[in-house]
Amino acid sequence: MSLTWMGLGELGSMLNRGDLSSVELTRHLLSRVSKADQALHAFTEVYADQALALAKAADQARSSRMPLGPLAGLPVVLKDLLDIQGHVSTLGSKHFVNRQANQTSATVERLLQAGMIALGKLHMTEFAFGGWGTNPLMGTPHNPWDLVTHRVPGGSSSGTGVAVAAGFAPAGIGSDTGGSVRIPSAFNGLTGLKVTYGRISLHATGLLSWSLDTIGPMARNVRDCALLLDALAGPDPRDPTTFAQPLEIFSRDPRSVKGMRLALPDAHQLPEFMAACVTQSWRNAAIAFESLGADVVPVRLPDGFFDLAAQTGRIIASEAHSLHRDYVDNPDVPLGPAVRQRIQAAASFKPGEYAQVLRTMHEQRRAFAQWFEAYDALLLPTVAIPALALAEVDEMSPLPGYLTRPINYLGLCALSLPAGFEGGLPLGLQIVGKSFDERTVLSLGQAFQSCTAFHLRHPDLSGVGL
Repeated sequence: MSLTWMGLGELGSMLNRGDLSSVELTRHLLSRVSKADQALHAFTEVYADQALALAKAADQARSSRMPLGPLAGLPVVLKDLLDIQGHVSTLGSKHFVNRQANQTSATVERLLQAGMIALGKLHMTEFAFGGWGTNPLMGTPHNPWDLVTHRVPGGSSSGTGVAVAAGFAPAGIGSDTGGSVRIPSAFNGLTGLKVTYGRISLHATGLLSWSLDTIGPMARNVRDCALLLDALAGPDPRDPTTFAQPLEIFSRDPRSVKGMRLALPDAHQLPEFMAACVTQSWRNAAIAFESLGADVVPVRLPDGFFDLAAQTGRIIASEAHSLHRDYVDNPDVPLGPAVRQRIQAAASFKPGEYAQVLRTMHEQRRAFAQWFEAYDALLLPTVAIPALALAEVDEMSPLPGYLTRPINYLGLCALSLPAGFEGGLPLGLQIVGKSFDERTVLSLGQAFQSCTAFHLRHPDLSGVGL
């Protein structure tokens, strides 16, 4: 397999054997970025000189023959809401193109402490508020699975999805408030983990919704997501929400899936706009899990489960309005019209409505936890359709986050991974787990990828010189 399409685990083994150096790997990836990113538009900034300096340092450390961590000397790319002191963080907004960070996010700190090499920052939906991945002012990244038609990359971690799918990096970091790791993972054929709220510190991270935001890894396979989670998870005194989590190592000893009870909802509960190919790939995934020894249990989801997507949106809009109220109504501030409209909608909410929505959310979480006790995980499609052509997007449609937002609302974790293709476009499966039960969804994901090969496919990029 080409270096381009290897995962973190494989590349790390090559580095440890001396078959590859970090400098060689970094130069290879930077060359791909130089050749193709003008067409794909994933990066806001490429850290070429800094990345090579870090790669040289990693090679020097490896030559000492002292033990290094599994991520040492491996490249990673970063969504542009992770602050790095002295560098610009735009949060996907033209309004912030000159915003220089004065501190470094906990996520970047931990990746650098693990020895990783930051190749650069990536485009995103403005303020992380949108599931299609569009950005009219900063530019929408081009989904690499179709070089003829500009298709949406999924959002809001649009650049991360495109960069990893295009072989610019073996892994990247996104954020997920209502699906923003899982949607681009589904549209780009990647594996992406939405962690439980409070699992990864949000210190020095650009916020959309302080009640729902999470950071998550996006990679080529489940094990690579687990390796990144090992580095990122854990308490941080600067973010007290991280104190409640159990301490775990996620990349070791996946659990056996034999006998696990997986809830498979009645297909009639899925939305009417489901594409038949997505529904079929979801059913096929259930059959695959049965072949692995899991107990797939037909269920009916609690009434109103998918209606929670709208309630999630009310929380996001309310908190985004609080964060951006000083300029969202100023027509001279360059904001995308759809994002501006989503934020402004919160101004019409009645007094006390936000507090009542939060109260209801906590009640719903307790009720769903009781329903979920009988199962180890829940199987859902990630997005109802394959990636749309950009020209066909309705910015106000709830479609992209309809199947993902309820997971954030209910305080759960979820893994999206490739589960099929239609017309050359990837389709995603969502494995939903209980709060702080990432280990179970990762174990299920690894088992699925052991008996399928969807995650091994990659786009043909000969049309952009690669």
